[in-house]
Order: sequence, then C-alpha cells, then structure tokens
Amino acid sequence: MKVTFLGTGTSQGIPIIGSQHPVCLSPNPKDKRLRVSILLEWDDYTYVIDCGPDFRQQMLRENVKKIDAVLLTHEHNDHIAGIDDIRPFNFRQGDLPFYGESRVFEALKQRFGYIFETVNKYPGAPAIEINFIDKTTTFELGGKTVVPVEVSHAGLPVLGFRIDDFAYLTDVKTITSKERLKLKGLKVLVLNALRIKPHESHLNLEEALELVNELQPETTYFTHISHLLGFHDEVEAQLPKGVHLAYDTLKITI
Repeated sequence: MKVTFLGTGTSQGIPIIGSQHPVCLSPNPKDKRLRVSILLEWDDYTYVIDCGPDFRQQMLRENVKKIDAVLLTHEHNDHIAGIDDIRPFNFRQGDLPFYGESRVFEALKQRFGYIFETVNKYPGAPAIEINFIDKTTTFELGGKTVVPVEVSHAGLPVLGFRIDDFAYLTDVKTITSKERLKLKGLKVLVLNALRIKPHESHLNLEEALELVNELQPETTYFTHISHLLGFHDEVEAQLPKGVHLAYDTLKITI
C-alpha cells in the first residue's frame, strides 16, 4: 500500500493569509502545508481520506485520474469543503462512493443541499453514493478490511481508519482505552500534532508523543500541523527515533 500525504496542515494551512510569522515566511517547501488529507493506493484501487478546500489542487498536483471512494473523518470545513471538485471524477466514473457517519452526511446536506436534491437536480452537480459507517463495524474496500477508530475532538466524535498495519488519525484530543486496542501492532501510525502549547481540541506535540509511546507503532508520522509547531527541519531533528513530521507530497510504502 502506498500513502501520499496530500496535505499536512491545520485548518488555515501554512502559510496563513497575511501572516508574518517566521514559519509562514519560510522558503522551505516542507513548511508549506495544504489542508490535511491523504491518498491511499493498492493494486488498482485509489482512495482519499477527507476532501478539504485544497482538494482540486491536490488532485492536480498528484495527477489523480480515478478515485474509488472518499472516506470522511468528520464534518469540519477543512475536511469537506472541496466536495464540489469531485465533479470531474463523476463525469468519468459516475456516482462517487463516500463513507462517513450519518451525522456527517446530515451536515453535508445542510451545507451542500444542491448535491442531495432528488427533484430537478442540476445536471452538473456532484453525485455521491452514500455509505454509512460507524465505530462498531468494519467494512471492505478493494479487498481490504477497514477498521473505523473513534477519537474525540473536544467532544465531537471523529473517525480514524486502520487498514492492515496502517492507521490514520486526525483531529484527536482524546481516545478511549477500547479504541486504543484497535491500534496495537501498527507498522505506521499517522497522528495529529498541532503545536507546542496545549490546545483544547487537538493533541499538542507532548501529548502526541505520549500516545505514540503507549501504542508503540514501528513508525509514526505527525500531521495536521500548524505554524506554531515550528520549522519542519528543526522539529524533525528533535523527534525520537521512529517519529517524523509528515510534509505535503511525502510518499511512503507499507
């Protein structure tokens, strides 16, 4: 399985519009982060986790010609705002399967009502196939079993996903002991680490490292990173063995 980091930034991305923060002014490409998302590929299958406001740019950059499904972690803007840009895939493939919790689809219907019209729907509107999932039930994609993992984002349930020995968790603040059991024996864990100082709805760097120490994956990549975490190269150099900062366009094979 190949994983491409489409975006590794927080909700505003890096650089932040108009910011004079040194990280936002950095010339290092690894300090420039689109909104968080990943591309998963195995055999002839291609999947995307989350569809944020930079979706079009990410698809063009990676020259993605086909998507077999989109998995949604939750309904916040930086994870769903690019949904209208699935249309080129619709025109080539037809309805695009989406997987998410029922609450997430209700939020999509409120924000993108034109997509879900059943009478006189505009013919050029996006077309999605709804697949409801929850933390209690695994499902199949491309011959692999997907295990949903529920985390809490300041009280909002968010789904992460485990596929084989790979797991992707974003927007985590807390996770129950029961859900942590789903994350044992990982080869690769992708986990959010927002900044140095504590945050009310995201793991900071210290909390993320504590969770990594408990779960003991072989390798960890931190994502959903803000400018307040610091310069990529400086933070990377201080991380323990087996822990790395992800960056946009990073590709790994599991």
